[in-house]
Parts: sequence; structure tokens; C-alpha cells
Amino acid sequence: MTATMTDTPPPAAPKAAGAPQSTGRSPGQILMIIAGALLLVSAVRMITGSDSLDSAGQVSAALGLAVPIGLAGLAGLWSERSGVVNIGLEGMMILGTFGAGWIGWQSNPWLGLLMGIAFGVLGGLVHAVVTVTFGVDHIVSGVAINLLALGTTQYLAKLFFNSGAAANAGGNPKQSPPVGSLPQVTVPGLSSGLNSIEKHHWFLISDIAGIIGGLVTNLSVVTILAVVLFIGTWWLLWRTPFGLRLRSCGENPIAAESLGVNVYTYKYAAVAVSGGLAGLGGAFLALVTSHTYLEGQTGGRGYIGLAAMIFGNWRPGGLAMGAGLFGYSDALQLRNGGVTVHALLLLLVVLLAALAGWKLYKKAVLQGAISAVMAALVLVWYLLTDEVPSDFVGATPYVVTLLVLSLSAQRLRMPKADGMRYRKGQGK
Repeated sequence: MTATMTDTPPPAAPKAAGAPQSTGRSPGQILMIIAGALLLVSAVRMITGSDSLDSAGQVSAALGLAVPIGLAGLAGLWSERSGVVNIGLEGMMILGTFGAGWIGWQSNPWLGLLMGIAFGVLGGLVHAVVTVTFGVDHIVSGVAINLLALGTTQYLAKLFFNSGAAANAGGNPKQSPPVGSLPQVTVPGLSSGLNSIEKHHWFLISDIAGIIGGLVTNLSVVTILAVVLFIGTWWLLWRTPFGLRLRSCGENPIAAESLGVNVYTYKYAAVAVSGGLAGLGGAFLALVTSHTYLEGQTGGRGYIGLAAMIFGNWRPGGLAMGAGLFGYSDALQLRNGGVTVHALLLLLVVLLAALAGWKLYKKAVLQGAISAVMAALVLVWYLLTDEVPSDFVGATPYVVTLLVLSLSAQRLRMPKADGMRYRKGQGK
């Protein structure tokens, strides 16, 4: 994501355009990993007695917190797969929150949702003009968009929400008047039945019931839309000629141009879609999470979305897992405080011990020893305390972000031309 800016193109043609790529783990391996994770979480719940660890409420809260992070990460994936680094996701989310809150209050939440996307697209197009057409450093442009979006929305909020009908309806310089709610979906019959099974606290069965129950209860239509967008992105970028051409622009734009691809058009399209997805993430915060625009409500989720994208190795499936992890850790500190986070220390001990065993098996003695020592220290912490201090609980999402990025750094493979300046005809 933070590749050094250079005018020198990558020397080789993109593998995406000519040779099949590895699709990662097989479905059987993925199912085994999921089954192992469920067994481990269920065992930790039984040992610690922390029934909220995977309850329907916890899963539902985690899903709601994961959606804006996932949409921001998906926005980054579209942009960076075309070769444009998009640090400006935070600013595009801010534009989305304002557009959704402003228009949603004046009309209805559906139109507010569309305007949140439109405001994000506008931010994306600005980024595309600056980076693709004028060749400005991508990082500089992204930071400028973040600052510009923050300043612009602060000014507009004071202009539109601080007087007249808006002020009478509850608006002020830092927030819009309340916006109507978007519909929610609950699978009839299934949700109540799963809730009944969850309350028995059976090993594994109740855990599965709690997880599925959280995924089918009070789902916002925007959450369902986000799931469709993840699946659609995977299909469009990895199963269609359009996606192949777009990804070739991020791998080797000169080779793509030699094959007749209009690189500028694909980059513009990808960055515009990126802005729209980020705006949708911001609209989710304004219309679903808080039902109002609030200054600073993005809370750095654009940056965490980029971290989730990196964790997912620039692929939708891994990105979804990363967003879910960050959403879950955020929900822990909001809902349950130090008690449940303390129970997770035991889970961390098991994972570190397994990592130590794997590294030692692979003859990576130093890394294995460090993991073993960390597992021992966390075990001592777990045994000598009953609750994690509140200050550490509040930092849980950010600690998880750092741990995930440090553990996944060795297997990352970003697009080869990500962040590089490109000029039409420069390969001739």
C-alpha cells in the first residue's frame, strides 16, 4: 500500500493477465479452520464461563461495527487493484457521513444513502484527477483529501445545521438533526429458535446457535447490501474480462496498454467506485449506527479498513475476515468490558502456543521461542488477574490491528504497480 512512488514501471508483464494464479486455501481447508476456531472458542467459553464471548448480541454488534470497516477496506481494494493508493478513504467516509445526514434529514434515509455514496464518489474523482491525470504523489493527495473533507464538512455543518429549521430540529455545528431509520431484516422463526438453543449453553451447539442468531437478527439492509458488494467484487474482479483488465492496470499498466486497455479509464472507474464504497461506509455510520451525522464519527475507520485490506492480502475474502476481527474486538470493549477481554487472554495463550509449535516445527527457533515466551507471559497475566484494566480494553481494537499486521506481513503480495505514476505511451 505504501510503495515508493516512482516513474519506473515494473519490468515484467502481470501474471494476472497471462497465467493462472493460486486461489489460496481449498474449501476443505477453510472449513477445517472454521471448525477448529469454533471448537477453540467453545472450549474457552466453557472454561472461563464467559457466555457473552460468542453470544448473538456480541456477534450482531460485531457485524454492525465490521460493516463500515469492511466497506472502507473494499474501497481500498478497488483503488489499489488498479494501481492507485487511496489514503483518502477516511476523508471520503467523512463526506459520506455528511451527505447522508444532510440529505437524509431533508428528505428520507434512502435518498440520504444515495447522496452519501455520491459524496464519496466526488471525493474519489478528485483523488483520481490529482493522481492519475496530474501525477501527484498518491499519499500526498490522500492526506490532502482527508484534511479537505474534514474542513469542508465542518464548515458546511455550521452553515446548514446551526440555524433555522435544522437548529429547531436538534441540529448544531457538530451534528445534523435526526434522520429516519432504514429497514431491518430478521428471519422469522429462525432467530427465536436459535436464541432458545443458545440459552442452554451447550458445548459447541449453543455457540453455533449464537453466532448464526447474531447473523440473522435485526440486519440492516445496508449490511445485506455490503455482503452483496463483497461477493460482487470477487466475481467482477476475478471472474470477468473487466476485472482482469482492471487488475492488469495495477500490475503493469504498460503491458495492459500494449494489449489495448485504456488504463486511464480503468483507473478513473476504480477510484470512483472506491470513493462510492467509502461513502457508503460513511452513510452506514450516519444512517444505521447513529441516525445522525456527527463530527468525527468515522473514528479512523478508513485507516482500519486499509489495515483490514492489507491483512486480507488485497482479496475480498481475507478482507472480510479482517473486518470481522476488528469489528469483534471493537464490540468487545463496547459491550462487555474487561471480563470478556480477560477470557480472550486464554484464547490468545492457545494461539501463541500453537504458533510457537508451528515455528519450531519449521526450524524457526527464534520466532518459536519468542511466541512461547509471549504465551507464558499472557498465561501468567490471565492466572493472576480477574479482569483486564479499562484503559487496555479501550485500546483493544488498535492492539489487534498492530498484531494482525505484524503477523501477516510476511505473506503479503501487493499489486506490483501500486502507487506508481503512469503516463500514457510511456513504454514506447
